[in-house]
Amino acid sequence: MKTSQGTALPASAARAFNSRESLILLLLKMRTFIALILIVGFFAITVPDFLAVGSMVIMVKHIAINAFLALGITFVIITAGIDLSIGATLGLCGMIAGWMITKGIVLPMFGIAIFPSVWVIVPVVLLIGGLIGAANGWIITRYNVAPFICTLGTMYILRGAAMLTSGGETFPGLQGNPQLGNTGFDQIGAGYFFGLPYAIWMMIVLALVIAYIARRLPFGRQVYAIGDNERAAELSGVRVKRVKILVYSLSGLCAAIAGIVVSSQLVASHPANGSSFEMNAIAAVVLGGTSLAGGRGTILGTLVGAFVIGFLADGLIMMGVSEFWQMVIKGIVIIIAVIIDQMQNRMQQKAAVVAQKALIEEGGAARPG
Repeated sequence: MKTSQGTALPASAARAFNSRESLILLLLKMRTFIALILIVGFFAITVPDFLAVGSMVIMVKHIAINAFLALGITFVIITAGIDLSIGATLGLCGMIAGWMITKGIVLPMFGIAIFPSVWVIVPVVLLIGGLIGAANGWIITRYNVAPFICTLGTMYILRGAAMLTSGGETFPGLQGNPQLGNTGFDQIGAGYFFGLPYAIWMMIVLALVIAYIARRLPFGRQVYAIGDNERAAELSGVRVKRVKILVYSLSGLCAAIAGIVVSSQLVASHPANGSSFEMNAIAAVVLGGTSLAGGRGTILGTLVGAFVIGFLADGLIMMGVSEFWQMVIKGIVIIIAVIIDQMQNRMQQKAAVVAQKALIEEGGAARPG
């Protein structure tokens, strides 16, 4: 048997921690996969063609948007932080892309407007998203502001800025103009590669990259160390402030990716795009087993959590369930996920205590009389 840190318990501890509790802890750890299987099974029975290839591709394409946000915010939550501004970042980044495509970059001193190509627009928007996240991280670490308060304020600032870019209006026609050489933006959301939309491939690549960072790079270990015990991580040499700024930068970058994909799929940018998206992202992360207290979570769990939220939402729509009831059901799911997370924390703490006692007892028994 293993503790939450993955170290093996001694045989005496395994016997002390009874099999019933061990089974419950295993089920709690597997809750996201169990929920996914139950949801897919339920809708497969109640909704015609739910498992049809076409339906699944469309649903996974929807899930990719939430997955971008959830993957980005996972590291933030592992550090015991939160980012409420990702939905607004999505909206503003989409508006910036729409502005550059439809209005161009105006140079008043020369009386001209430059219309950059998609290969320029996408990196610029991604950079802006990353800088927004970095600004959040800098304020939080420099002035010791609570992440909830900081990102709540940023959310309002960004949402207002998105409105100001167009006076609250939509930027339509983002397919570009061949004469201006800025076509191709719409293909990001509409294009296919080997039978799957680009958005799905982007989700897969992003998940693999972030999972690699989490499991293989020192940065990933530092993120977990900060979430587990920030003071201890700092004393061990981890540059906590820098890591946190990078974590929030990643969150902003992923929100920018989502903003580009959403605007591309709609072939239009609206300042309200991304409203309440942060709630679905946080729900996916918590459902995936990431602790709101920090120090625990996996990228695979977050991805599965995004699938749970996505299949649940689309399945309810296909069943014709009212949007109001959908909100109620999502809220219930989030509350249940947090309750289960607390149960898992308590049981893992109990397992650690049992292991510690067993090690002490074995140490005493090993001493000569």
